[in-house]
Amino acid sequence: MTRTPESVKLCGTGEYFTVFFKFPTIHFLTNIIFSLTFHLLLHPSLPPATNTPTHRLTLIRNRRPHPDPPPTTETHRRQPPQPRSNSKFSTSGSFPPTSGGAWSDSSSMRLNPLSGHRRLAFHRRRVRSRAGNSLGGDMLPDSSSAFLRRSIVVVCFFLAASLSCFVLFKAANLARIQTFSPLRHVIPSFPDFSTPDSDEYKLERVLKNAAMKDGTVILTTLNEAWAAPNSIVDLFLESFRIGDGTRKLLKHLVIIALDERAFSRCLVVHIHCFALVTEGVDFSREAYFMTPDYLKMMWRRIDFLRSVLEMGYNFVFTDADIMWFRDPFPRFYSDADFQIACDHFLGSSYDLENRPNGGFNFVRSNNRSIEFYKFWYNSREVYPEYHDQDVLNIIKFDAFVIDLDLKMRFLNTANFGGFCELSKDFNSVCTMHANCCFGLGNKIHDLRIMLEDWKQYMSLAPSLKISSISSWRVPQNCSLVQSDHYNSPQMSVQLAKEH
Repeated sequence: MTRTPESVKLCGTGEYFTVFFKFPTIHFLTNIIFSLTFHLLLHPSLPPATNTPTHRLTLIRNRRPHPDPPPTTETHRRQPPQPRSNSKFSTSGSFPPTSGGAWSDSSSMRLNPLSGHRRLAFHRRRVRSRAGNSLGGDMLPDSSSAFLRRSIVVVCFFLAASLSCFVLFKAANLARIQTFSPLRHVIPSFPDFSTPDSDEYKLERVLKNAAMKDGTVILTTLNEAWAAPNSIVDLFLESFRIGDGTRKLLKHLVIIALDERAFSRCLVVHIHCFALVTEGVDFSREAYFMTPDYLKMMWRRIDFLRSVLEMGYNFVFTDADIMWFRDPFPRFYSDADFQIACDHFLGSSYDLENRPNGGFNFVRSNNRSIEFYKFWYNSREVYPEYHDQDVLNIIKFDAFVIDLDLKMRFLNTANFGGFCELSKDFNSVCTMHANCCFGLGNKIHDLRIMLEDWKQYMSLAPSLKISSISSWRVPQNCSLVQSDHYNSPQMSVQLAKEH
């Protein structure tokens, strides 16, 4: 059963109103639809329909008969219609007088027109007949008015809700540069810092989406200082794109953001991001070597990696100042539980005297590796003045690690080099680390030169690459002398013997 430590907090992203203002047209339409819906709910009475049969009959009932037309000459006198041979009509010419009057001719017997009352009744019968025939056609009964109003309310409500959902969906894919949201407990589905229960950015989900078939992921950590534009993270990702067979590995890379700005930047430049928040600690600034913030960051990283192992994932951890020039997996040892790069390699991958560097390692998830990481993390209390790398140099000789039967191997700097010890053969190098270097500006300067050297090598024809005697122009600003005081293997070995 996998579990996530309580200290690991996951954050999603987004702010509802901020996203709405990014889509002003949808915001405007949604407001109109909601206003119309509430208006119909509060004022359900609509003007009566004017094209229904009932309304037309009402108009007929209220219509008064027209007055008699003015007298006209004999030649222009209106002739009434001839009566039908029906018992209801009389041809005797003795129709009773009506309020509308009757037209008559003294010289001959003519048929008087129907009275206004009978004319109205006759028209009613025709209207009823037409209304009965058209029922269910293009006319609607009175009862349909209420149904129509209810339908409009329902349609408007669902239309407004659909537009709102559309905004949320678009925000989840487009609005990926938001910072921490004060509404994260209300709407946790945006890809910004959100609640720890967000399904989209849970650690398990991120690792699953990025994992290879064998459950291996590539992990790196990032803070604000290294995440700024044109800083370390841009050089790091560029190395994957220009490396030999490394571009495909980007889909397996998860960037662990140590602060909110680093997470926001990650969402812009990469697909797999995870926010690792530590209460009461600000990891956003550049952490100088051996400062209290540096030590906290390093030990926080060890604890997090232990949790990844407990979830059943193998991982390659890499510092972001390591350039990936070639796929390293063919160079890994198939029988090792824990294998790590070195500042100084003494010639044998089994030699515990090698000087390891915690910035690059490949660890397989099993009981031995999990217990080793627990022991490594807990050893910080025994050696409070040392960082994780120095503590590793001490505990690798410990009886507990030996009894674990942990299969530990050290990677050759010919394939996994750095400024401390260069990988001199361009045809064999997999990664190059900006180790043995102080200062962010110095790292960026030398890493850019390193990428230019690699591009120059990759531009050569295949036949020339084999015979090429290309060499690195680095380190330049990164001085090897600066790091001598903390890179002495004798110091850690002597401490191990004393304990």
